Amino acid sequence: MSLTLESIKAKLAAANQSHLLTFYDTLPAPQQASLHAQLDSLDFPRIASIHALALAAEKTPLSTSIAPPPVSAFASTLSAPKEDVAAWRRVGLKAIAEGKVGVLLMAGGQGTRLGSSDPKGMYDVGLPSGKSLFQMQAERIDKVQRLAAEQEGKKREDVRLLWLVMTSGPTHAATQSFFESKNYFGLRKDDVVFFQQGTLPCLTEDGKVLLSTPSSVAVAPDGNGGVYSALRSPISASSPTTPLDLLTQRGITSVHAYCVDNSLCRVADPVFLGYSILAGASCGAKVVRKANPTESVGVVALRADKYTVIEYSELPAALAEQREPSGELAFRAANIANHFYTVEFLQRVSTFEHQMAYHVARKKIPTVDLSTGSLIKPSSPNGLKLELFIFDVFPFTSLSIFEVARADEFSPLKNATDTGADDPQTSRRDVLAQAKRWVEAAGGQVAEGVELELAPTVSYDGEGLEKVKGKKVVKGGNVESWEELEKLLQ
Repeated sequence: MSLTLESIKAKLAAANQSHLLTFYDTLPAPQQASLHAQLDSLDFPRIASIHALALAAEKTPLSTSIAPPPVSAFASTLSAPKEDVAAWRRVGLKAIAEGKVGVLLMAGGQGTRLGSSDPKGMYDVGLPSGKSLFQMQAERIDKVQRLAAEQEGKKREDVRLLWLVMTSGPTHAATQSFFESKNYFGLRKDDVVFFQQGTLPCLTEDGKVLLSTPSSVAVAPDGNGGVYSALRSPISASSPTTPLDLLTQRGITSVHAYCVDNSLCRVADPVFLGYSILAGASCGAKVVRKANPTESVGVVALRADKYTVIEYSELPAALAEQREPSGELAFRAANIANHFYTVEFLQRVSTFEHQMAYHVARKKIPTVDLSTGSLIKPSSPNGLKLELFIFDVFPFTSLSIFEVARADEFSPLKNATDTGADDPQTSRRDVLAQAKRWVEAAGGQVAEGVELELAPTVSYDGEGLEKVKGKKVVKGGNVESWEELEKLLQ
């Protein structure tokens, strides 16, 4: 039940935020109602606590006690026996077939750097198929469901993965409309659930909430680490059900979480899932090997004996260059925002979330002159945006680290066309190169200059290509079935 105006005034006075009603009496009734609803929804004690902890953390010197993760925390598909990898895969597929696995996609970003205001998941990196990132990932979900059903002797329709898609304010409606227009890429509509990332008000240095207009509070997304609180928040205004409620109602015990912009992401990866389940992990991080000491990537490490991600700019050169007797970098576990969680762990985050310090970003935030009501577009930073990162839970875990081959599982889409790194061209290149490697690993060849795209309907991670042995792919294009692939062989 919403608060009365008098109660709103008392709430603001207690929080020292009464300036937010400066223009209330001059607003038209619809704008008054909008501002009233926004102020009613804000938890000012929580905002004050987040602000205080963020500034305190910013002023606290970081511990210089930095160490690589212990060997006991690591597993690697690069060095593990094939029998172990196969066993992990079987356990993961079994869990999927039993309905114990959910998938969590973080898809709140727009393709701004790519020259698009659309959700980044709608972007087409230029593959022969013209598929978007969303479609590629949906098809991988469909395929892994089929593989799980096949392994466990079940009907395909009896194996269901819940796909939780976290959007943001700017991407929510467009993402939903895109999925609807594509008929959910063949997935069941009720297996795809959209929910929004949270926001936090923008603040002044001393904690005052900024107005963006006389009738609205300035807000910004609370970072990808906001996923933890978003999972506990109602999916929509019309229902009290939360994403965590859906996970528990469906008997799901394990969740694979990832970011939308990885063209090679193995969604609901049964190998990662199986390893994590067998290891008894409550929180796991999939990593790739850092390419060289100066690569601009954060690494999973220990700081003061607690797990964290240390950004490349924070890692002293001597440590970045440190090597093990094997010659490998000691700090090589490059973070790719790809995680395993138990549902029990996700429920437990609320017990320590108040200890997780948000990160401060000082920005130029359009606001309102409280004396005149005029809009101000500042030329220098005038306020704070506060963000939580998804890895900020790591210090509260006994983290399980799972290393995979970068060429097989990580090709991020971050930069504009023709940047030369992490751009649409490199994403396209990496997807096509993977298809070629799969054919070659199965004993086949791909003719020089031929570009082959293998849809997930053909293979999820290189399986099912035995029939190409001794044959050569002489024509390129997108392949959706074995019959189509057969026509390209010689």
